[in-house]
Amino acid sequence: MKNFKMTAQTLFGLEHILAEELTLLGAKEVEVQNRAVQFVGDKALLYRANLCLRTALRVLMPIKSFEVEDEEDLYQKVKKLNWAQYLTPDDTLAINCSLQSTLFSNSQFLERKTKDAIVDNLRDIYGKRPYVDLNNPTLRIHLYVKHKTCVLSLDSSGESLHKRGYRNKTNLAPINEVLAAGLVLLSGWDKKSPLIDPMCGSGTILIEAALIARNIPVGSYREAFAFEKWKDFDADLWETVYDEAMEGIVEASPLLLGGEISKNVARKAVANVLEANLRNVIQIENVPFEELQVPENEPYGTLILNPPYGERMDKDEDIDALYKSIGDTFKKNWAGYQAWVITSNMEAAKAIHLTPKPKIKLYNGSLECRFMRYELYQGSQKAKKMS
Repeated sequence: MKNFKMTAQTLFGLEHILAEELTLLGAKEVEVQNRAVQFVGDKALLYRANLCLRTALRVLMPIKSFEVEDEEDLYQKVKKLNWAQYLTPDDTLAINCSLQSTLFSNSQFLERKTKDAIVDNLRDIYGKRPYVDLNNPTLRIHLYVKHKTCVLSLDSSGESLHKRGYRNKTNLAPINEVLAAGLVLLSGWDKKSPLIDPMCGSGTILIEAALIARNIPVGSYREAFAFEKWKDFDADLWETVYDEAMEGIVEASPLLLGGEISKNVARKAVANVLEANLRNVIQIENVPFEELQVPENEPYGTLILNPPYGERMDKDEDIDALYKSIGDTFKKNWAGYQAWVITSNMEAAKAIHLTPKPKIKLYNGSLECRFMRYELYQGSQKAKKMS
């Protein structure tokens, strides 16, 4: 099979994790970029990347790169391409533009000019034109403009890959599934010892951890990918890729435990666990963090917390007191564990009164955060170092 360049988009801070994932899938010439990783592979890898990548938002296949002077220049250069190899007049299309340029100010206008160029190209050939369908098009096209350079790509994913398909019930501002998987992978969890999320919300971090431990392809819950509508879609190859990925599932059973103080949110977490068919893998308890019991005979493990940052808390709630309680509970109950906390509220994080190392910069939505590791030593840190 012929090799070609592809680009997998991701969240800031997860680029190197995504590069590792791609290398394990067999990608060549892997190159880390800003919120993206470029790589080379064949059609089977394109399918496998969509099905298996945990930290990718979408997988793009660049088809043309060129420089432009203005909107009319963009129109003419897009119109010159052979769009008949990708579309017929009976198909539909959608254009998405990412803009990093002082030359242009309106990404929506560039989307319209690109759409006009494509439909005019096909009308010249067939005498009729395809139409736009923003929800479920035959072909999704991504236009990336940086300064004067334009890159046109086919979007092989469709809906963002963070939309796994298992999460029907969510609480307010649930964590993105790609970010959740990234937190688990960044933590260095060994997939054998316990992983605890004592403020688990709708259960996303625990579900992603279970999928990692059992090597379950994250895309296996989805109904479809955009590449399945492409003219050159190879159904037999897709079936082979899918079957091989599903055969790689293992029956690992590390302890995955969640605590959630809200009865309503805990019910949502249980519903999502059931939807993901992980009932026998993940345990959810409706208790506050302070009352969550350390698992019996499990003196070591990993805690991952995504506590409130303070933006949505009531005025009479004390964010500093919450973070102080987190630190106190770490020291009192979880000695021997490694704890990770993601937050955008670095002032409140000081109330944990432990020294984090490292502090990894990430974004949760638009909020700049730090993902911080706390080593919870048994006895004093000095005693730990002397042992």
